[in-house]
Amino acid sequence: MDQKYDVIVLGGGPAGLTAGIYLARARIKTLIVDSGTAGGQMVMSYTVANYPGVETTSGRDISQTMLRQAKNFGCKVLTQSPVLDMDLSAEEKWVDVEDEGRFFARAVIVATGGVPRELGLEGEQKFKGTGVSYCATCDGDFFEGKEIVAIGGGNSALEEAVGLTKYASKVTIVHEFDHFQAQPWTVEEAKKNDKIHFLMAQDILDFTGNGHLEKVLVASKETGEKTEIPAEGCFIFIGYVPNTSAFAGLLDMNERGEIRTDEQMKTNLPGVFAAGDLRIKRYRQITTSVADGTIAALSAIDYINQAS
Repeated sequence: MDQKYDVIVLGGGPAGLTAGIYLARARIKTLIVDSGTAGGQMVMSYTVANYPGVETTSGRDISQTMLRQAKNFGCKVLTQSPVLDMDLSAEEKWVDVEDEGRFFARAVIVATGGVPRELGLEGEQKFKGTGVSYCATCDGDFFEGKEIVAIGGGNSALEEAVGLTKYASKVTIVHEFDHFQAQPWTVEEAKKNDKIHFLMAQDILDFTGNGHLEKVLVASKETGEKTEIPAEGCFIFIGYVPNTSAFAGLLDMNERGEIRTDEQMKTNLPGVFAAGDLRIKRYRQITTSVADGTIAALSAIDYINQAS
């Protein structure tokens, strides 16, 4: 495999794939490297109904379409390929990829996204894979006819809870506040679903069971009253933690580990751009990641042309 590229894109989610599409179509020799499956967190979205120009579909389907587009335009894509080391500060940047060797490029786009945020409870770790999940698309069908809990109050939590009603007999949405952060139409859709019930202003205390999750223990923030919710499954949707630890000390970040960029997606290092959910911004949607990826790709093209 050729080891020299014009641009290396780290991350194959919506931002990374979009960057790859734009770069490869502009005849920029591009490599996309992802430590997991192409599509990132987008793959976990059971239903996507607000992607412009696309009727209701799934995150997995959008991911596969983007991946085909990137490859058809000439992008080389490596998945399940962890990055072992890198140097992004030199004029000629390099990235060491497990089992693939060292790749060189004139510019790098960092689009490694994030991972689901955890509650940090002992029972959460105990029942991972035996009742506790962070992906409705991956695990929803394991709970056919079962009662489950969905934790969270944002768009993802409510949208995924609605999707889970395809399988579950009952979905109880548990939220720490007495109001939702989701958009009004998302809340309305959840409230009109007969299978969905709500338990607001609750602290999650723990998860219990014998070999498999059986109950979620919560307590009212107002009264302290404890409630055991029968549940064979619990899906946690409380946001994401940016995948930026590998860039600590290299790229400027805030206290949450989100990368600082300007409007052109430029970071503090020349020739290094960042796009998607790992950068500092208020809104995180597939469409905002796609926009970031577009801008990062066009900025990288400008950088390469100016350096030529």
